[in-house]
Amino acid sequence: MTDSDSSSPLEQLKLYVFKGDEQQTPTLEVFIPEQLNPDYGMYVWPCAPVLAQYVWHHRKEIMNKNVLELGAGTALPGVVAAKCGARVVFTDDAHQPLCLENSRKSCEVNGIAGAEFIAVTWGRFTKGLMSLQKLDLIMASDCFYDNKDYEDIIVTVSFLLDKNPGAKFWCTYQERSSDDSIEDLLQKWELRGSHVSLASFGADSASVAGSNQPGSHTIHMLEITKMSPYTFVAGCVC
Repeated sequence: MTDSDSSSPLEQLKLYVFKGDEQQTPTLEVFIPEQLNPDYGMYVWPCAPVLAQYVWHHRKEIMNKNVLELGAGTALPGVVAAKCGARVVFTDDAHQPLCLENSRKSCEVNGIAGAEFIAVTWGRFTKGLMSLQKLDLIMASDCFYDNKDYEDIIVTVSFLLDKNPGAKFWCTYQERSSDDSIEDLLQKWELRGSHVSLASFGADSASVAGSNQPGSHTIHMLEITKMSPYTFVAGCVC
């Protein structure tokens, strides 16, 4: 990860490098504008490079797919998806307009045209949320950082998966406490989560995509889908 000359004392560009194979896929370089600002969505969190690496690993799968990033902020995973040929909708909290503006800046810096930017507040069924077109994939990095927001996030994801049969939710989260869990909420909203090994997509390292992230933080990768009507959980049919 390198820093460029900043346009202001509080802003910098970070470089993330996603390695391709020598014969078919060139290396992808992504620059992300980051501001030293207390708002969560103004700088890159350790989970973002891990999710972006997962997106890159599945670059052929997401080409021409409709993707939505929740709580996009600096939008590294969404930018990688767009560079891989996906049609991406970037969303962030309606009460944090600067975060969504940062998503827009990330797209501009990386030459992405045609992306959509929509204010979506977790747990609220706003006009923007209701007007979304067909989605194949929803994703989010480190949205599960404050447990007061957990159910609002799950409700939003459940709604989107109900509206888009067959869609998946990819998310990364940082382990901050062994007591934190979303398992009960997933079952309540008829969702099923599967853990994905970081080693399976080249993210089992303190340095992902040429950066110094996630460092010493413990990051988990989940793939979440809707339960089928006959999924068994704890001895019950859900």
